[in-house]
Amino acid sequence: MIPISDDNPVDHAPFVNWSLIALCVAAFLWEVSLGRNMDGALGVLGFTPAALFGSEPAPSLMLGVPAFATIFISMFLHGGWLHLGGNMLYLWIFGNNIEEAMGHARFALFYFACGLAAALAMVFIDSTSQVPMVGASGAISGVLGAYMLLYPRARVHVIIPLGIIFYPLWIRAVWVVGFWFATQLVSAALTDPTKPGTAFWAHVGGFAAGLVLTPLLKAREIRYFGPFARRGPWS
Repeated sequence: MIPISDDNPVDHAPFVNWSLIALCVAAFLWEVSLGRNMDGALGVLGFTPAALFGSEPAPSLMLGVPAFATIFISMFLHGGWLHLGGNMLYLWIFGNNIEEAMGHARFALFYFACGLAAALAMVFIDSTSQVPMVGASGAISGVLGAYMLLYPRARVHVIIPLGIIFYPLWIRAVWVVGFWFATQLVSAALTDPTKPGTAFWAHVGGFAAGLVLTPLLKAREIRYFGPFARRGPWS
């Protein structure tokens, strides 16, 4: 299923979320401008688990960038239009509500902390991997974990491909996010993490970080497991 919107409006402009999306798009346009050198740039600036603790030389050191810094740089890099588009779609739909629940500064901290946790999850799974990681999906997985805690009852508008027909449907967020996480777990269990491809364990690590960090960073007045239907003559 492909989410395209939700019915969970916000009261304040999500400036941080918009900025993250804009930076990812700008970074990708820079990548595209490199032409044939794009893959080489991703190999240098992507996060390589083996380089974090010095078991292998960090490619980024050629540019004077330490391996640890590539964890955060790689969050803004993407391997293709579909990679970028899918990540930004999820961040656009779900990120604004988490920013509203936490506030601008705490949401920024939350986002990068989840991205860090996602990268460290891959290091834990295979600390010798020399496959560069790029993409915002680890941090966005944390956003989905927060959404599961705070807004599981929100309705999400999804499109379900049935052959050549795309069937639109409204589904509760708990099922949309729950199905997404289940596919990440199954895919992580069935995929060799030492081979190039999607870093499913990073998604699992980012999601888990989102569940852990949300109670620490959400505003006190934000309740769990909403949104709650209003009752009364003014609802």
